[in-house]
Amino acid sequence: MESQIHKIHQQLVNKEISCTQLVQEKLELLKQNTHNTVNSLLGRQALELAQKVDAKIANGEEIGLLEGIPFGIKDVYMVQGTYTTASSDLLKKYKSSYTATAIQKLLDAGAIPLVKENCDSFGHGSSSENTIFGAVKNAVNPTLVGGGSSGGSAVNVAKDYTVFSIGGDTGGSIRQPAGYNNVYGLKPTYGRISRYGIMAYASSTDCVGPIAKSIEDIRIVLNVMSGKDVKDQTTYKSETILKEAVLNADEIKTVGYFKNFIENDAIDADIKANFLASIEKIKAKGIEVKELDFFESDTLVSTYYTLAMAETASNLSRLDGTNYGNRIEGDNLKDTYSITRSDNFSEETKRRIVGGNQVLSQGFSDEIYLKGLNLRDQISENFEKDFKEVAIILSPVTPQAPPKIGDSLKDPLAMYLSDAYTVGFSLGQLPTLTVPQGTATGLQITAAKNNDELVLKFANFLKDTI
Repeated sequence: MESQIHKIHQQLVNKEISCTQLVQEKLELLKQNTHNTVNSLLGRQALELAQKVDAKIANGEEIGLLEGIPFGIKDVYMVQGTYTTASSDLLKKYKSSYTATAIQKLLDAGAIPLVKENCDSFGHGSSSENTIFGAVKNAVNPTLVGGGSSGGSAVNVAKDYTVFSIGGDTGGSIRQPAGYNNVYGLKPTYGRISRYGIMAYASSTDCVGPIAKSIEDIRIVLNVMSGKDVKDQTTYKSETILKEAVLNADEIKTVGYFKNFIENDAIDADIKANFLASIEKIKAKGIEVKELDFFESDTLVSTYYTLAMAETASNLSRLDGTNYGNRIEGDNLKDTYSITRSDNFSEETKRRIVGGNQVLSQGFSDEIYLKGLNLRDQISENFEKDFKEVAIILSPVTPQAPPKIGDSLKDPLAMYLSDAYTVGFSLGQLPTLTVPQGTATGLQITAAKNNDELVLKFANFLKDTI
């Protein structure tokens, strides 16, 4: 699909549409909320910003490429003056007092926020069912899950309710719902975009990233949000990715895939067959394809959830109803903490806090947590070795098609295993993009650290190849 950003920008400049009209149309679609994607609408603010864009155009002033473009925001990002609920009971009345760096950069570029989007509570889930706002419904088939945790963001893009949306990816939370809804979703290199102002889930793998319908729109939004931020010491200065640079993939001579991902009893037969067919089409273009050895998917999932649960237990310890949140009074302070957290956290969030506290506790931390850290180092070393042999690693996004709404809630382990093909790249802090091609839930393109441009190059190559 062509760039929606470029198309709308040209329509605004040519006065074929007004920004106010565009925003009103999108808000009307979102108000219907047939797919449970909306936590709160930012209608008044959006229309005020749209009127300012229209005034500039009427006065003959130039507008920036993102100026007047409507977008959505996963409801884990701070946006000053808006409800930021994390789809939880605890924060259902919480209003942000500041704005996340990544979102502020988009606002500074003139993009117009329309909606805070439904997601798994605090990012805890792979289906966007663990939410007080009701399960997000898949854009293609509403009886299926929208994917998670950025399900509302992916569905809004797929349904054209937003031009692009900003999700959050810790272990696959942008890439998996993008795959489930046939759109593009990017997890950039860790540290390329500031995490300041996003509610922390697992700080060592949390990434801010865009979801859109074209590679060009992903590139535009990525460039705007990237860069060093004094408020996030993990960020670094990155080069702007030029449009022309991603149109030529001639430098990519070798592609690899993990054979144990494909030769696995857990993978759906159709996804396996379609993935291997995609590999053959890539070979037919003269690119060498290598089979790679990697950790078993069960090991990846176990390592990821050990570390992620430990970090979320630590990060969410501040949420006890004292400084913010829905406080429920008990007979004493300890009782107040206990009731507040028990009643306001979802079952999945409580499961992760309990698991995290266990692996961090005395007697378990050496045996479990430190082993997890050691495995993460081994995974990173494996990637370094692989990227000496190949430029790109290709994989399915998920081993199975999207489940029906309700099924994941009955079987948390199955939900965790749906992340089997995404969490390894998160542990390696690598740039990874879901493209809506190749299998029923797309393909995942991964490159070495800081090679986000290479990922977009290969995505463009695949667009014309598969």
